[in-house]
Amino acid sequence: MTDVVARRGFHGPSNDQAIDAIHDELDSLWEDASFVPDMDRMTFATAVIEAAANIVQHALPVAEKPVEIDVDISVRPTRLIARVSAHNAREPFADDMQASMPDSEAESGRGLALIEALVTTVTFERQDGTNTWILTRET
Repeated sequence: MTDVVARRGFHGPSNDQAIDAIHDELDSLWEDASFVPDMDRMTFATAVIEAAANIVQHALPVAEKPVEIDVDISVRPTRLIARVSAHNAREPFADDMQASMPDSEAESGRGLALIEALVTTVTFERQDGTNTWILTRET
């Protein structure tokens, strides 16, 4: 397996402050991975923020515990990887996992399609009350 050149992460409550903190982590990440082309930085960061924002806006708690968000981002010489997780969250409905673009009149529903357009692969895992989206972008 290829060595990790840089890594950043965030774990905390699923709220608007989490999105700001994840932005800060991404900005810091590029300082240690300056070789990553600007276009790859921009598209990958947009996908990570969109995935995190979807959790903040749409994830519902399993029980009394609030939803927490966890983001682990790593840079390898030719690949960017982010694991974006919602802890203590209900499983998304099957309709929420569809990556089709809604019609032009719709006010929401573009998130997953946008993410898939910006990265090389998107995978989803569910384990022990945690939903995880794994985003990769080949550079």
